[in-house]
Formats: sequence, structure tokens, C-alpha cells
Amino acid sequence: MESVLLLSLLLVAAYPKGVSSHHEWRQSPPTPSGTSTPFLVRLSPELEAVPPGGSVWLNCSHSCPLPVRSSLRTQLRQGKTLSGSGWVSYQLLDVRAWNSKVRCVVTCAGETREATAMITAYSEGYRGSGRERPRSVIMEPPVLMGHKYTLRCYVIHVFPVGFLVVSLRRGGRVVYFESLERFTGSDLANVTLTYVMRAGPNDLWQPLTCHARLNLDGLVVRSSSAPVMLKVLALSPVSKALASASIAALVGILLAVGTVYVRKYLAVQTQL
Repeated sequence: MESVLLLSLLLVAAYPKGVSSHHEWRQSPPTPSGTSTPFLVRLSPELEAVPPGGSVWLNCSHSCPLPVRSSLRTQLRQGKTLSGSGWVSYQLLDVRAWNSKVRCVVTCAGETREATAMITAYSEGYRGSGRERPRSVIMEPPVLMGHKYTLRCYVIHVFPVGFLVVSLRRGGRVVYFESLERFTGSDLANVTLTYVMRAGPNDLWQPLTCHARLNLDGLVVRSSSAPVMLKVLALSPVSKALASASIAALVGILLAVGTVYVRKYLAVQTQL
């Protein structure tokens, strides 16, 4: 079995907001202060996936009954800010780092507490402005080259590439997979996986599919291709020789049986 992995990096434009998650209250340890006012701080969502170049809103809320000072600490570019009683929402713009930590710091009556969130930038085939992911994994029909089949799978617009695993399945069973952890580029990329395999009689009409998986610190994004079928069986030279010999032998047997039948028929006709 042989495999070839081709990686081409392409810069692309920004895309819309990703997937949010569910969160619970979290109490962080207080900093030393003279006055203690118990309160909680929450930053939500705690884990957010955003296509590269996209934006996201984070909401920092607290349970302090007194006036507070609130700030968001992050290396990401901040945009608009909205606030209300017990909460402040911050907009983050042009998210491109694949993993960014964000901290919301709230000071109440001299006591400071904080909550954290992680923003992950990823992309796997976003083309439009909707939330529904279009098909981004394409499996080409198998190509017969010599006595082997060449399978080729394309994964379009992937980021970050180093967290991608591509696998090929035949009838639901994994026949090959490739991890791209050795790639450390920070741009969107198109990935091509090429795999060469032999196929037997049991592989005919079995669905072949390609699967892409991004594992981003617990956030798993999956896509798969439409199935393709093996419709022609590739025979080795030995198999072809055996098949030819079998056909020749069958033809010889049929001719011999036919000759005997004709002779018997003519003998019967002569006696009549």
C-alpha cells in the first residue's frame, strides 16, 4: 500500500460566527483585599469556535450588588461594548489565532474576581453566511492504474491544519488514515490525500468514503464525503492468466461435448 499526502496553503477571506456552547457559574479565587463581598463572575460562552476572521460576543456577568469595575483582558481586538445591570457584553473582532484565552476581571467592594473563556478559530469548508456547514470533503471516483486503484480525497479550507485527521473507509471500515499534526502553518489550507490500494471480489459495490476530523481541545468538528463505489475489479497478471486459462478450458470442454453430441446425432440419423 502506498500513500501520498499533498498540502497546499491558500489564504481566504473571513467567514461568519461559529458554534457556541453551554456554560455554568464558576467562582474564581479572590485576590487579597481589605473588604470581602461574596460574589460570582461568569464569562459566557466559555468555549467558542469562530471561523478565521470572524467576530464573537462574550457576556461577562456578576452577582455583586454594588457598583463594580469590569474589564476584558485579551490579545484579540475588541469592538463594541454593551452593558446592563450585572452584565457587560464585549465584541471581539477579526479572530485569527487558533486558540485565545480571554479573561473578564470584575472588582466589587475592593475584591477582584475573574472568569475565563477560550476562543478557537477554525474552518472546514465554510462557503456561505449560514450556520449549516456545506459539504467540504470530496471523494473522487476510484481510478484504475495498472492493477491498483488510486483513491483521492480533497478537504477544502481547513484551519488549523495540524489538528486534522483524514481517514478512508471501505464499507464502514477504516482502511487508511493520516494525521497532519506535523503541519504548523497558521493559514487556511486545502488538503489532498491520495491512497493506492488493491481490491478483491468482496470489495465490489462497497461504499468508499472520506472523513475529516478536527479535534480542537475537546471541540470535535467532523465532515464526510458522499460515497463512491468500486464497479470494476482490478485483476493481477496471475489472475488474468488463470481467468484466460479457465475460459480457454471451458471453451474446449464445450467444443468436445458439442462434437460428441453431433456424432451421436449423425449416427442415429444414419441408422434410420
